[in-house]
Amino acid sequence: MAQRVSVNISRRNGASGGAESCPQCKQLLSAVELRDNYSVCPNCGNHFRLSARERVAMLADSGTWNEIAAGLRSADPLQFFDLRPYSERLEEAEYDTGLGEAMIVGSCRIHKMDAVLMVMDFSFMGGSMGSVVGEKFWRACEAAIENRYPLVAVCASGGARMQEGILSLLQMAKTTCAVELLSEVPVPFISILTHPTTGGVLASFATLADVIIAEPGALLSFSGPRVIEQTIKESLPDNFGLAESNLNHGQIDMIVPRSQLKDRLVQILGMLEGGVACALEPLWEEEAGRPGRRGPLAGALGRIKAFANAPWRSLKR
Repeated sequence: MAQRVSVNISRRNGASGGAESCPQCKQLLSAVELRDNYSVCPNCGNHFRLSARERVAMLADSGTWNEIAAGLRSADPLQFFDLRPYSERLEEAEYDTGLGEAMIVGSCRIHKMDAVLMVMDFSFMGGSMGSVVGEKFWRACEAAIENRYPLVAVCASGGARMQEGILSLLQMAKTTCAVELLSEVPVPFISILTHPTTGGVLASFATLADVIIAEPGALLSFSGPRVIEQTIKESLPDNFGLAESNLNHGQIDMIVPRSQLKDRLVQILGMLEGGVACALEPLWEEEAGRPGRRGPLAGALGRIKAFANAPWRSLKR
């Protein structure tokens, strides 16, 4: 006699009711908890992946984002077909993410400082770099040079896009040349490496910045540990390729938790843009903005601010 069988189906990365399980400590977290904590697990500090739009909302001042080259889309010059046509994969990625490509670029203000912001989204075909990603990075550099704005790049990528063959590999050279143009102006370039940043993106523009920041626990390696272990037939350290290991070996400049990222970015931009004066501007505003707090410190900071002059922006202003 037939019997009824109950089957419970749950998502791999979470449970019902808007809750999500931390892949590191297995703690069940509500959507509200994650949102209020910058999508970082409050129990173990694991940094969940953010979409490109969420990154922009976190870093850019409200209402200042102005997207550049939003209409660019990838073609399929090789008529590539694996299990499915490349064109079909592009359509699916655009439908799932709401993005036209794995990178969005725009101008914005970061704590009242003008900047060009470039953000990659791993959800769009693994953040892979094809011809359009390379072109968008080039246009971001052009906008930074034209306006004398610093360039901030938030990277998350699995590497070059295999569906575009040699055309995707050429983007490594193209983006490297774009960074060289930035250095000739010069315009500051800050790179923020998130989990994961690998392959051709790591081997090109992501690690050519003036200042390289990484989020805790991010995988930063040309190839993944499993591929390397299978190739060399040896075991690797548990922290191989992680941000902490890269910092110990001098590959990056600092590791900054997501909750502190915008403030640290403002400090770095301030020092690169106008030295101590711009770096102290938040402190000046705090001192000068309080009633009855027009003391010596506020006055001194005001004089420093008044004399601030950023050489790399002097042609523009």
